[in-house]
Amino acid sequence: MNVKIIADSACDLPDSYIEQYEIERIPLTVHLEGQDYKDAVDIQSKTVYDAMRDGKEPKTSQPTPHAFKEMMGSYLENGQPVLYLAFSSQLSGTYQASTIAAEELKETYPNSTLEIMDTHCASLGYGLVVLRAAQAAQQGESLEQVKDIARYHMDHMEHIFTVDDLEYLKRGGRVSKTAAFVGTMLKIKPLLHVEDGKLIPLEKIRGSKKVLKRMLEVMEERGSDLANQQIAISHGDDLERAEQLAELIKEQYGNHQILIHPVGSSIGAHSGPGTIALFFLNTPYK
Repeated sequence: MNVKIIADSACDLPDSYIEQYEIERIPLTVHLEGQDYKDAVDIQSKTVYDAMRDGKEPKTSQPTPHAFKEMMGSYLENGQPVLYLAFSSQLSGTYQASTIAAEELKETYPNSTLEIMDTHCASLGYGLVVLRAAQAAQQGESLEQVKDIARYHMDHMEHIFTVDDLEYLKRGGRVSKTAAFVGTMLKIKPLLHVEDGKLIPLEKIRGSKKVLKRMLEVMEERGSDLANQQIAISHGDDLERAEQLAELIKEQYGNHQILIHPVGSSIGAHSGPGTIALFFLNTPYK
């Protein structure tokens, strides 16, 4: 029986990929104007971004251990091995909630196979890890081989991103109120990356036109074999700029393996509209 891959909605993969590769997706919860919504189920990111533009402040929360227990248990009960690939534990409590559920499930199904991995990744960087693992699982690879593939991709995944308005990062405690105010006044765009699962500032760039060019330069500095690997771009309701970045990549590397998809509600509620994020491997998997 093939390994069942479970991910949470912060992987930001399109529904078509979720269905094609039989990925089970557990939703985070978005709290907006007194209502609770399941991310990617009964709320889409466009709704969240429009609300944020109107001054609303959505919040999010991870799935409960009970939700994980129900989802994972449905496969373990049938003897299917399960691998849950988690959104970075430095950015969400999903990993911790899943480990609580796993401990209880191992008591109920002592002979079952359940593995949990903290990917230390986010958005489509996380999504590309999930995608490669799910492809391997669908091809009948063993649990250990699927884990090895996932581990390689998460260890070599680069996240380079910028946000349109520092106010949203300020609300999440990522920058100070003063830095957000000054940055907005000076039209400074922060360039950030993910290191050990945490958001780390790289540099500040004045003017949005320079940001995409600098993202491409950082990609050149950090990446290898960029013409022949799957690249992903996620965006906060800004398809035009995402496509501009994709065109720059195509022109420079001739790479047409570029997945573009919106940043989902659970991450977008913190990064805000106008976010542009680029994901690639610094050393491609052979």
